[in-house]
Amino acid sequence: MQSRKSLICLSSLLLLLAATTADAQSSALLGQKDLQYLGAFHVPVLPGNGLSYGGHGLAYNPANNSLYIVGHVYDLLTAEISIPAIGGTATILQPLTDSTGGKLGQIGTGTLRIGGNLVYNNKLYVSAFVYYDANGAQTLSHFNRPLNLAAPGVVGPYRVGPAGAGIYSGYMTVIPQEWRAKLGAPALTGNCCLSILSRTSYGPSVSAWDPENSTPNAVTLLDYDQAHETLGVYQAPGIHPVFNGTTKVTGIFFPPGTASVLFFGSTGVGTYCYGEASACNDPSNNSKGEHAYPYRAYIWAYNANDLAAVRAGSVQPYAVTPYATWELSDFGNVDIDFSTGGAAYDSATGKLYLSQVNGDGDQPLIRVYQVNAPTQAAAPPPPASPDPPTNVTVK
Repeated sequence: MQSRKSLICLSSLLLLLAATTADAQSSALLGQKDLQYLGAFHVPVLPGNGLSYGGHGLAYNPANNSLYIVGHVYDLLTAEISIPAIGGTATILQPLTDSTGGKLGQIGTGTLRIGGNLVYNNKLYVSAFVYYDANGAQTLSHFNRPLNLAAPGVVGPYRVGPAGAGIYSGYMTVIPQEWRAKLGAPALTGNCCLSILSRTSYGPSVSAWDPENSTPNAVTLLDYDQAHETLGVYQAPGIHPVFNGTTKVTGIFFPPGTASVLFFGSTGVGTYCYGEASACNDPSNNSKGEHAYPYRAYIWAYNANDLAAVRAGSVQPYAVTPYATWELSDFGNVDIDFSTGGAAYDSATGKLYLSQVNGDGDQPLIRVYQVNAPTQAAAPPPPASPDPPTNVTVK
């Protein structure tokens, strides 16, 4: 009898410890001081365009402790590179290759871009978007393929969600195991701030998505549409770095053991101005258009509990706001057009890799951070939205 009581007490203790651990994970938020800058490494100089003006679509491959990276913005070829010591230069593990197997043009016409890469269950997932989709016509955005870039078997392009591709076709990341039930999927996919803003999001957008489900299954957790410019009104005068006409979001990462979903990109932190560079006092960009000089690499940090509330139907995707934002001072001044590339996270070591386009001459520079244990407790989720959640219909 005593042994039985002891087993019951032990089981209760284990359940309590598990619950306590889960609570700690669901309430721990990363702050600026929890990302420790370690330094940077170089990418190799290759013949032709190579990796110059590239650096987007970073994805960590745990099988090789390596990174997938997209090369020159005109070529849109993908390579796999090693991860050297800080200060070193990566080597090429797989040469630059068309990861879509010649199918990229099937997403639409005009200038095209690779939006992101994701390694998940021994496959490489690739997203892509039409750079200037005037009519918001793009619906097909994702591909999957073997990790071997020389192997056949590219699947896609296919649709991942019921909305237009403008909110799905960019950055991707894996959802930590402890959050998959709350968010309803194993991965996140999103995009932001593309040309023709009405077809995308006025700030970071992301949807919960099962990469292995071949049907459109993405459920939007965060999205600021034209009717709900929560983070800042487009082209509003003044200083509003969280969102303005120069804002770009190009990466995402979600460290296990935390409630932090962090978006990576760049934004103008000066006074917003539309017009000629000289009239807008912008020495870094001589074209007519959006200006908010100077420009900084930037983090938008969101509480996953808020996204879970959206998934549960109690909060609208546009009602959620970041719990914190901050500049990445290690990047220094960045250029409005060639600034931040992708983000890739190694959950085994806590290493974060962020690419700076043209950070090393015309070559991307890979900056490395150690993500330390978070020290901030999460705030309670936002109150329920006053208007009931609505389902997005297929266009």
